[in-house]
Amino acid sequence: MRGFGAQDLINCYARGVFPMAEGREDPRIYLLDPDERGILPLDHFHISRSLKKTVRQDLYQISIDECFHDVVEGCAAPAPGREETWINSGILSLYSDLHTLGIAHSVECWSGGDLVGGLYGVSLGGAFFGESMFSRRRDASKVALVHLIARLRAGGFVLLDTQFTTEHLERFGAETISRSTYQERLGAALSVEADFRALPDEISGAQALHLALPPADQDRQSSTQTS
Repeated sequence: MRGFGAQDLINCYARGVFPMAEGREDPRIYLLDPDERGILPLDHFHISRSLKKTVRQDLYQISIDECFHDVVEGCAAPAPGREETWINSGILSLYSDLHTLGIAHSVECWSGGDLVGGLYGVSLGGAFFGESMFSRRRDASKVALVHLIARLRAGGFVLLDTQFTTEHLERFGAETISRSTYQERLGAALSVEADFRALPDEISGAQALHLALPPADQDRQSSTQTS
């Protein structure tokens, strides 16, 4: 896609379009505007009891925007069950430019000084466009997702776009909506002033759970802890 730069990509997100490649080695980039769109409602996020325990124990250290390039590379790397990815060198370059502009962000998950998981996405107004995640240790990307949700809720975001809905994301509350409904929600979200850096870069797992989970789920969590 010759001449396609960071501002062009920003404009695409603002109108509900996102890029993908056929494969890591394919140099071409395509723009997609699917009939249906996946979102993860921020007020209906839920996780399993075992994941709550993992997050609360702080088994992994979380950082924000420390190694964006490495996170995208991790998402682009082949993995069991995901031998091919849609992230090519052109996409990596574009999102690196967005990161330099302060628009693309990463959540990193560490263990013993090693990057073991993470995710990245794009922030515009009150919308966050989740792009991809990866894990090299059990539940690492899921822990990163909990911390992302906490950050989005604390920062005043109103829309988390997952592009598509998968069985994996449905476990967290993701749902599919029509293109027209998505466009309405996107328009409303772009008018919101949200702050991805509203929280300190380092918060505990307990703090992340408190911020990420709806009040009813927090009540169940507290009941479980004290019973």
